[in-house]
Amino acid sequence: MTIFECTQLIKAYDNILILTHMRPDGDTLGSAAALCSALGRSGNTAYLFPNSEVTENYIEYIRPYFAPDGFIPGFVISADVADKELFPLGFNGEADLCIDHHPSNSGFARKSLVMPDKSSCGEIVFELILKMCGSVSVNEANLLYTALSTDTGCFRYANTNAASLRAAAALLEAGADNKRINKDLFRTKTFERIKLEGLIYTGLRRHAGGIVTVALITPEMMAESGATENDCEDLAGIPGSIKGTKIGITIRETEPGISKVSVRTGEEYDASEICAIFAGGGHAMAAGCNIRGNCEDAEKRIVGAINGLLK
Repeated sequence: MTIFECTQLIKAYDNILILTHMRPDGDTLGSAAALCSALGRSGNTAYLFPNSEVTENYIEYIRPYFAPDGFIPGFVISADVADKELFPLGFNGEADLCIDHHPSNSGFARKSLVMPDKSSCGEIVFELILKMCGSVSVNEANLLYTALSTDTGCFRYANTNAASLRAAAALLEAGADNKRINKDLFRTKTFERIKLEGLIYTGLRRHAGGIVTVALITPEMMAESGATENDCEDLAGIPGSIKGTKIGITIRETEPGISKVSVRTGEEYDASEICAIFAGGGHAMAAGCNIRGNCEDAEKRIVGAINGLLK
């Protein structure tokens, strides 16, 4: 679909429910909430599905958009969701429309607007809102700046491009408070997060002659540092920051016997290809998957798979 076709489709429905993905980040939440706000300005009834995994970093901004008990949707939109396996906990329906920027999107929705050239879903939603409303509100600008900045690592990641920076500039002109958002999301850490980072750095492991660096985050490390889910955002970039690393892997046991794996690569290797081996996906330089087993088990399996690709 095109941006225009998508706006026309959305306008034809009311009582809209918007989905964010499991373990939601700033992009899915900011995109969904901004779209929800704009739909309200357009006269639609729209809410976010109450994602129980929203962390303290975002909950105060997102909670006002949560659907009330008993709300029955007439149309369901997913924002920044690449596959129905990533639907939020407690949602058992289908998506009528998917808005996404992941090239690995599985095409699960009845209609899709997938734009892999965008560095964040927030950029797509920004264009949708402009087409639908003609402008963004100050609150929507803040939400979209959150979406854009978190998915580009505050414009440090390789997916940042000229369009990303133009979108960010337009959002600042619309009133986005980048000073506050940047400080809250990128320059402020809890004491427990700092302790957890220390444990991660001292436990880094290198493979394949040093081009692969692995960071493990075990339940024991979480307990020792006192860190919570709120302290675990944006840890995936740590191993890739080591000089000489071309494939950075972060592995965290998120529940007994299940490890979440995040892969970050340079242009020489395809993170999505690596994660696809374990039914995961994402972008060429940033992807993820789940592997059964603890952190040590997951490390053996994914490093083994990478060694096979390197041969």
